[in-house]
Amino acid sequence: MNLTAFEITEKLDGTVEGDAKVSIQSLSRIEDAEAGSISFLAHNKYLPYLSKTKASAVLISNDLKVEEAVSTTLIRVKDAYAAFTQLLIGWSEDNNNKKQGVHKSAIVESSAQIAADVFLGPYVCIGSNCVVESGVQIHAHCVIGDNVKIEKGTLLYPRVSIMDDTEIGSNCILHSGVVVGSDGFGFAPQDQQAYLKIPQLGKVIIKNNVEIGANTTIDRATLGATLVGEGVKLDNLVQIAHNVEIGEHTVIAAQTGVAGSSKVGSRCIIGGQVGIIGHLTLGDGVQIQGQTGVIKNIPDGHAVQGTPAIDYKSFYKSYAIFKRLPTIESRLSRLEKNK
Repeated sequence: MNLTAFEITEKLDGTVEGDAKVSIQSLSRIEDAEAGSISFLAHNKYLPYLSKTKASAVLISNDLKVEEAVSTTLIRVKDAYAAFTQLLIGWSEDNNNKKQGVHKSAIVESSAQIAADVFLGPYVCIGSNCVVESGVQIHAHCVIGDNVKIEKGTLLYPRVSIMDDTEIGSNCILHSGVVVGSDGFGFAPQDQQAYLKIPQLGKVIIKNNVEIGANTTIDRATLGATLVGEGVKLDNLVQIAHNVEIGEHTVIAAQTGVAGSSKVGSRCIIGGQVGIIGHLTLGDGVQIQGQTGVIKNIPDGHAVQGTPAIDYKSFYKSYAIFKRLPTIESRLSRLEKNK
């Protein structure tokens, strides 16, 4: 990036207050910005930093009032956070030089179909009958099993493992340590407390524009497919069990586990450390607060919290009483003594 404040203002459909010719070469946080950088201010609590920041320019929302005089150039936009996100995307694209070519240490089965502009990093292994489409980037030490399809523009960071028969859509991002298509947790109880392993013969289908965080695991179905819908975003350390279906544009935060055969709707927001038992149906637009335990179906649009999960407003009312239990118990004891 090497733009003036005026050029950035034009890109973001904003207005400039201050030196429109100031040069911007980098992005930064407002707390530790240096000269030549641009930052943003989207919340009143960060206003004190505005008079102290060394940033050459700051994106600021139109409705945010600035009482003190500031030395930095202000670029007013409708939504400072959204505008800064646009700059982050542009910066990332400018600095993301896509690699091409196959490293000499990569191992590719002769039956695999690899597009000409694919990048295969050091020690990548590609199994038989795979299809890897144009623009795919597979970085060092990734292992791709047999009969895997990876569509255009998808990025696999180092040490991703994609097991047999998996289908991955276009423009997906899989971060380091992701495992897709490992066996589901299926065991049949036998006599004498033994367990018989149930063969997992299904697969995993991941639709377009999905991002999967580091060390997240998605198990293959027993039969049929484990399905991750279009635009889903999974954080680090998420466990998706066999035959789970996740609807499009759902977001799941870290350390959440979804047990086998549960169906999660579209546009859901699921917080961290949530546990969802198997064979449930969660509707569209469901919101689940962090550390919630879900043990029954949730209708469309409901927000829940707690273990077992209840309506989040009821949870906070109950919690307000729970915090007062020692006081309530003392009062009750006194009343009983005075009878």
